[in-house]
Amino acid sequence: MNKKLVGLGVVSLAALTLAACGSRTSTSSSSESSSDSAVKAAIVTDVGGVDDRSFNQSAWEGMTAWGEENSLTENTDYTYFQSASESDYVTNLDSAVSGGYNLIFGIGFALESAIAEVAPNNPDTHYVIVDSVVPDQDNVVSVGFADHEASYLAGVAAAKSTKTNHIGFIGGMEGVIIDRFEAGFVAGAKSVNPDIKVTVDYAGSFADAAKGQTLAAAQYAAGADVIFHASGGTGNGVFAAAKSENETRNEADKVWVIGVDRDQSAEGEYTSKDGKSSNFVLASTLKQVGTSVKDIANKALAGEFPGGEVLQFTLADGGVELAETNLSTEASEAVAAAKKAILDGSVTVPEAP
Repeated sequence: MNKKLVGLGVVSLAALTLAACGSRTSTSSSSESSSDSAVKAAIVTDVGGVDDRSFNQSAWEGMTAWGEENSLTENTDYTYFQSASESDYVTNLDSAVSGGYNLIFGIGFALESAIAEVAPNNPDTHYVIVDSVVPDQDNVVSVGFADHEASYLAGVAAAKSTKTNHIGFIGGMEGVIIDRFEAGFVAGAKSVNPDIKVTVDYAGSFADAAKGQTLAAAQYAAGADVIFHASGGTGNGVFAAAKSENETRNEADKVWVIGVDRDQSAEGEYTSKDGKSSNFVLASTLKQVGTSVKDIANKALAGEFPGGEVLQFTLADGGVELAETNLSTEASEAVAAAKKAILDGSVTVPEAP
């Protein structure tokens, strides 16, 4: 297997309308091609779903942008297969092959074993595993992101913005990937204030909004005023908790959420107790999943699919970043200084708690 560090040019994706939620296995497998495209691409979501407002949604936006820019037809030349549970992963991957799709993206580390299982059986199909590595398969490219670097910036932003000296982190499921988010966030916060209190909770799921809301409400009740979530669809509950909390407070006493994987500022609109229209998204870590999907699909279309390679996207090449939605000048300057320190090597961000 060739291992290669590849830069990623950041492409700004316009907000795209998602198709109706649900598995497309039946429509995809029966579609008849209306184009001569040599590449027919599909994404298989993890349990967060294509409209999780986070990781999977970013992937689908990238796929849709690729299709539209190449004048391809949705549900014929590109589509998605939505997974309701882990048992759907292999089934959806096989359904994509049966439907004639020859470039298949597994969105999320949870699909690693499923792709490792099906890829050897379909050597003429190209696979992409996002957020994990499937080794020794010439028809699989593995895509990773330096999530800990963007999360470090989020930690700096949180520590510079808190009024209570108490912030929180809510993860989906514990594991190597979400460990990076937690480790970076805590390290960034403590680089500003070593004595800051950081409450860490895990929901045990990327698709449990109710659990996310319960955990976030408890953290806010305990005094945290900024919560960073890395929890996929579970994060919808974090936003719900923040909105509910802020609607009972005056604007000056608001609590904040830091979004993940894409700019989640649209989820933060609310009206405060004193009647002011406002937004409670402090910032969002950006993970260019959609751009990587689009980039690899274009390579495949050009006959240059990077099979067998490991592609790593970092802060240095714009693969990860921080959207500074509501940062103060002081917080923004601190984030800029932290970013410079990471890029010049004077700060090495930990990848494990």
